[in-house]
Amino acid sequence: MKKNFKQLSQKEIALFIHQLRQKPFRVKQIIHWIYGKLASSFNEMTDLPKELREELNKTAFISNLHLLQTRVSGDGTHKFLFELEDGETIESVLMPNTLGDGKFTLCISSQAGCAMGCAFCTTGKLGFKRNLKAYEIVDQVISVERSFLIPSPVAGGGKGEDDSQQKITNIVFMGMGEPLNNFNEVAEALWKITGLMGFSKRRITISTAGIIPKIYELAEKAPDINLAISLNATTDEIRNKIMPVNKKYPFKKLLKACKEFPLPPRRFITFEYVLIDGTNDTEEDAARLVKLLKGIRSKVNLIPYNPPLQEKSQVYRQPSENRILEFQKILHNAGITVLIRKSMGADISAACGQLKAAYSS
Repeated sequence: MKKNFKQLSQKEIALFIHQLRQKPFRVKQIIHWIYGKLASSFNEMTDLPKELREELNKTAFISNLHLLQTRVSGDGTHKFLFELEDGETIESVLMPNTLGDGKFTLCISSQAGCAMGCAFCTTGKLGFKRNLKAYEIVDQVISVERSFLIPSPVAGGGKGEDDSQQKITNIVFMGMGEPLNNFNEVAEALWKITGLMGFSKRRITISTAGIIPKIYELAEKAPDINLAISLNATTDEIRNKIMPVNKKYPFKKLLKACKEFPLPPRRFITFEYVLIDGTNDTEEDAARLVKLLKGIRSKVNLIPYNPPLQEKSQVYRQPSENRILEFQKILHNAGITVLIRKSMGADISAACGQLKAAYSS
């Protein structure tokens, strides 16, 4: 059976090349082609001897996601629908960010579907299909870069060769699925994205609904990337209702894990708070949130609820602008760094909680 080179670690690639009786420097060449120049086949690796390329084609391959559809929002957001090897599908979202023209944040998925069942999230209504492999997670970054952001490496382009071109500056694990429920594959993907692709750990964020044991494990076994907690309530009663995970991992234990999470200097834990009209958006909620975050080096992203576009009778609604601003003001006056996160791509169901909303499988 042919080996998928994206499934191999650097040491495994070195062993593979050694078994082909090739010089060790070929390992770095191949890794640079795959993760730097984003080659989709060995035939693109023009500085490798023809005989080696032929041998690699016989014994190995380079995985690639199948891009089924790209949708573009009026705000510049791009949503990509990818098909996996077994026919399952996932979505990734590319959003313009605040770092300058041509700079983008890529939101990637860690699972096909989601098992968390959060009441305000359309993705969870599809149910859980399966965990993604590490190479399928990494392939989202590579596929988006290759298909959208950079010129073909065969034509002389390459990642990082021209700082003026469009490029991904930030990666967030906030797409389909709960990343920490796919811990081993996500951790492996993180090491490849940082170690082999060269992305800064400071510009990668994992968002979790609060899988407490894996939060501790994240600090031990993964690069020191940024941590975001999807909080969305200030009482166990409300969080139990909208986020079933709270019944297993309640507030008190979750916040304890956050306080104990090792943060590098000048780094924060981001608490994401989806504001839902009449559910978690009162002044009392804001005041409780201030108390809950005491002692945690934190910042808050307020996310006005994004209803599914095709949902006619909405169970949940977005609060008024005045209510959102008042909630922000209470946190700000208490000394908490708080931002209202502008929803990107809502017109193409690419905003927070909307992924796969337009598909039934």
